Amino acid sequence: MKQSYAFYDRRRKELIDTLKKQNPTIKNGAVMLLAGFEDGKHTFRQESSFYYYTGLTEPGLVLIIELSGKSRLFIPAYATPRSDWLVEEVVATKECAQNLSLSEVSYLGKPQQGYEPSLLVGAEQYQDFIAYLKNLIDAGGSLFTYTAVKKNVVYPMFLMQMRTFLPTLMEHLRDISLPIAAQRSRKNKFEIELMYKAVELTMVAQEAAARVIQPGIKESIIKAGIEYIFAESEGSPAFPSIVATGKNSTILHYHNGNAAIKPNDLVVVDIGAEYEYYCADITRTYPASGTFTKRQREVYEAVLATHEYIATLAKPGMFLRNAEKPELSLHHLAVAHLEKKGFAKYFKHGIGHYLGLDVHDVGDYAQPLEEGNVITIEPGIYIPEENIGIRIEDDYWIVSDGAECLSAELPRDAESVQEMARASIDDEDEDDEEDYD
Repeated sequence: MKQSYAFYDRRRKELIDTLKKQNPTIKNGAVMLLAGFEDGKHTFRQESSFYYYTGLTEPGLVLIIELSGKSRLFIPAYATPRSDWLVEEVVATKECAQNLSLSEVSYLGKPQQGYEPSLLVGAEQYQDFIAYLKNLIDAGGSLFTYTAVKKNVVYPMFLMQMRTFLPTLMEHLRDISLPIAAQRSRKNKFEIELMYKAVELTMVAQEAAARVIQPGIKESIIKAGIEYIFAESEGSPAFPSIVATGKNSTILHYHNGNAAIKPNDLVVVDIGAEYEYYCADITRTYPASGTFTKRQREVYEAVLATHEYIATLAKPGMFLRNAEKPELSLHHLAVAHLEKKGFAKYFKHGIGHYLGLDVHDVGDYAQPLEEGNVITIEPGIYIPEENIGIRIEDDYWIVSDGAECLSAELPRDAESVQEMARASIDDEDEDDEEDYD
């Protein structure tokens, strides 16, 4: 389903147009975007904004987009042919540049050892790129870059290294985190299709997990089945899958996975598939024995009612979270709704987050929701002293007059969830009867 490289070129032009409007006095400048780097321990995943503007999945690249519209990709040179070890997507030729809808592809500098790019190399390995930056600075140009990348050490490390070669570099930097976030947060039809595919995979995995859950089964067994389903369909986990039983269900980001399910436990399954870089994030809470206890049902219904109430309010003009405008803040309205039933103190996290190329996607919480955003709605109640943790999470696409639930096909009402959970127990009973016969 991958788009042509011209698609990414249009995104770059949209970004440049935005920056020109926001900075009308700047005539000489360029945007710099950095690819991620391999770490040898994990499958490489491209930095999301770099992928958004290029569609490229190789590490160690640097993209320059000049305000004039010219785009130049700098790539590492290697002493060992990379193509002997890995699929090589980009080479320094005019033909490659044309195929990628770029003006030019050239080397960062002299070859570095091996076939994997290294962030911390000498000036010689960056000499051509440094020369480009020096010319920009000497001409009084501005360098626009995305410096506020959460949990990404590449940008600050790279900039610190460039500063050792060009001491005045930092004086010319301008952060463009917000305009990039604004552009990325508005999803087009193609992106929604990819996200819906990720949602479909996640719903299948949720249904499969429900069929396995029963007393005696370990959390790790359920998690393994979930991630097998993702891999079988050419997906991957968008984040570490959470399968949490009993008191573990009250730990928001529980990942140990070594506990066995006990009778009358609740099991929180918070999972999301990633498909072609786009993410889903869906949570269901299942009764291990197939039926909620009276108290569990009471808490579950409070979470469900809050979820459905907030879903009716989500639309352009509302905020995910805004303390200055609580009457328009989905989070504050959720807290107020739970307060009526005495559960607000057990709601420990926000009502939702932006969703897209990252599971906690970029988006400005200070701005109201707008058409094209995709968010989660995920109220939860966590009572450790009662071993009760319940979260119900779905993915919503903000449209002109409200929000469409992308994961609506996965049941969330208590009766349907109980039926899903009872399926594994019924299957076990049938197997026992067959063994007896």
